[in-house]
Amino acid sequence: MDVIVVDDMIASGGSILDTTRQLKEMGAKRVFIFSTFGLFTSGLAKFDKAYGEGAFDRIFTTDLIYQTPELREKKWYFSVGMERYIAAIIDAANKGETLQDLTKPAGRITQMISLYKNGVTGDGSL
Repeated sequence: MDVIVVDDMIASGGSILDTTRQLKEMGAKRVFIFSTFGLFTSGLAKFDKAYGEGAFDRIFTTDLIYQTPELREKKWYFSVGMERYIAAIIDAANKGETLQDLTKPAGRITQMISLYKNGVTGDGSL
């Protein structure tokens, strides 16, 4: 079974990594982490260690905050470009249109996983 864990923010990473380890212990085959803001306030070493231990398979965060070059080079990290969505929000607001399509993420999550499975690397822009 594959599992997706969604959190609004990754700060130190303690709670999210504890969750992924528990999921693996419960039989999860692969664990993917999705977060809006990847702050990584305590550094990247604990994520490197957890990834090496197989606690998770990939972390996806948006590029809505600064991402260090070191983070962007991590094998376990995937940056999701948000420029297209920000532009769509501004465009819809200017035209008085609905944001309904932007507020349903299931299709975009599926697309990101497909990119990952197909070996797409880089900034992850859709």
